[in-house]
Amino acid sequence: MTRHEPPAKSRSRRLARHVSGFVHDYLIALPLGCAMALVWANTLPDSYFQFAHANAFFVNEVAIAFFLGLITKEVVEATLPDGALHPWRRAALPVAAAVGGVVASIASYLAFVQYVGEYMLAGGWVASSAIDIPASYVVARLIFGRHPAVPFLLLLAISVDAIGLAFVAVVQPAGDAHPIIGLGLMAVAIGAAAALRRRGTRNFWIYLIGPGTLSWSALYLAGVYPALALVPIVPFFPHGLRDRGLLVEPAPEAHDTLTQFERWWRFPVEGVLLLFGLVNAGVPFHGLEPGIWAIPIGSLARPIGIVAAAGVALLVGLHLPRHVGWRELIVVGATASIGLVFALLFATAVMPLGPVLLEMKMGALVTIAGAGLAFLTARVLHVGRFGP
Repeated sequence: MTRHEPPAKSRSRRLARHVSGFVHDYLIALPLGCAMALVWANTLPDSYFQFAHANAFFVNEVAIAFFLGLITKEVVEATLPDGALHPWRRAALPVAAAVGGVVASIASYLAFVQYVGEYMLAGGWVASSAIDIPASYVVARLIFGRHPAVPFLLLLAISVDAIGLAFVAVVQPAGDAHPIIGLGLMAVAIGAAAALRRRGTRNFWIYLIGPGTLSWSALYLAGVYPALALVPIVPFFPHGLRDRGLLVEPAPEAHDTLTQFERWWRFPVEGVLLLFGLVNAGVPFHGLEPGIWAIPIGSLARPIGIVAAAGVALLVGLHLPRHVGWRELIVVGATASIGLVFALLFATAVMPLGPVLLEMKMGALVTIAGAGLAFLTARVLHVGRFGP
């Protein structure tokens, strides 16, 4: 009997690794949290909104920073030799495409608001530019697997949201903003991270507690979304010489700081994403009004701006990643039309409580249809899992 226990235990361990790997690769905790939030908000709204209000600051301003740090880690590795975004002419292309996506989203949003006469929605234009990084990543992974189009999308989404958050900081700064103090403190944070790297510091906790905390404080004082705190710090983590590939299991002998950071945070981040969806996605359903469609219209225009801006960038000398052509670029643009939770965050940041905000939140939820658009586009163009 005992002779059969080791194979059974081995199979159990393999199954556990397979399940945990699937959960991590496809971030299923986020859609689960969103679904729970929608049910809770529409059945027991009082208790839901008490919970969401009590936990919003910790989840949205602090905890989600570690997920964005892991996303930044993937982008950093993709810019290394053998990576999809190496050299700089490839890394610069998604940033240029992001500008086109933001312009197309905002212009379409404002045009629609004017067309339907919902002028009170005009102040929420910045919410139309948001890309939900976790949701778009999940869809991209399901379509592309570990294809170079995925890190391209991640850098595109980070760039779009960074532009949008800069607009939020100008339009509706958080609390008493002190941009000059924040800018100076951010310079200190980046300088400290660079100094730690020059000294050969390898413990990622030192980077998080020191430069990471300074960066968070700098963004908070400047009135900018502080959960972006690790985005400028993670690139200074000591790392390997070459990219091993998107979400490839690190080699046992790999002990660089980026790898240690990923190993420690990859599973706690699943709980963070569950809470992120749970805290933000609870929107009471109500009747369909014309203003609901403003954010989806802006989001649907974003792929056009992304592809157009990428075309211009290619003409001036930037390059697409290897194995990414126009078909893949179009599918990436369609995937980037998902606003969802990040659009909810942007809308809440710039609009006061009331029926107008509720319209915008409903519109943000509707952008999940971008997932269907991405799969349909991939199928029509024979891209990713639908390819030969």
